[in-house]
Amino acid sequence: MLAASYIREGKLVAFPTETVYGLGANALDPDAVVKIFEMKERPAFDPLIIHIADIDDLKPLINSNDERIYKLAKKFWPGPLTMVLPKSNLVPDIVTSGLPTVGIRMPSNNIALELIWAAQRPIAAPSANKFGRVSPTTAQHVKKQLPNVDYILDGGPTTVGIESTIIQLTKNGFNILRNGVIVREDIEQVLPYFPGDNKDADVIAPGMVKSHYSPSKPLYIIGETNKVIEKSKAGLLSYSLQQVAGYKEVIQVSTNQNLKEYAVNLFAALHQLEDSDVDYIVAEPVPESGIGTAIMDRLRKAAYRFTY
Repeated sequence: MLAASYIREGKLVAFPTETVYGLGANALDPDAVVKIFEMKERPAFDPLIIHIADIDDLKPLINSNDERIYKLAKKFWPGPLTMVLPKSNLVPDIVTSGLPTVGIRMPSNNIALELIWAAQRPIAAPSANKFGRVSPTTAQHVKKQLPNVDYILDGGPTTVGIESTIIQLTKNGFNILRNGVIVREDIEQVLPYFPGDNKDADVIAPGMVKSHYSPSKPLYIIGETNKVIEKSKAGLLSYSLQQVAGYKEVIQVSTNQNLKEYAVNLFAALHQLEDSDVDYIVAEPVPESGIGTAIMDRLRKAAYRFTY
């Protein structure tokens, strides 16, 4: 596989996962990882996630024998769950932004798994977009923001649509650092939810900054902005398909108010409106339970620089 040889050579490869497209490099090569930060214009304080293809690949990367890790891996891997764990000396500091922990997951996309297996390297990969911008769920979204990436593996649209849930183990259970489609109740089938005290670091996992996922056009959430909405100039992300009259463009992000479908389509809808002739984007909020918590997290961070 040509893309795998590029990874071994220290080049950057954009590839699909089940969540979003990632911008990958050999996680054990600091010089290659630097290129990720440079291409994304990503601040050095924001750590990366390492992707592996087999549970046996986990042990060399971490400094822990906690059996709970493997219980979670057995339940949720491959899949959209990232665990932040004590790192081993094998992991370069640049991957973790100098932190003693590293985020690791095993994607459930066959192309991603084949790439990691063929490269015979763990792959560090944030989303394949400029830092803070809308995440890519198609190869075309990658090309739009990162036209100079060395190689793009086109696997079609992603099937989950938002980034993985990120958790950290605490003394008595787990804490959620970033919400995703694997929700608290799912994880509680394995461990109790017990946040503990994580005040030692502001950003210990991707997606924890206040402004993120932002389109190039202003985004406002109905009910959470004082802006007077001129519908004739706005594109609407509709959840309920109610009160849509007058908008310049309307995208129904889900049918029958299906939150899983909303998550799949969210970033693609933002890309579509970003590329359209609307002046700004308006999002209808969704119920904040289950996957809705993750969706509202993305929407609020996408709207942050325009609202606050």
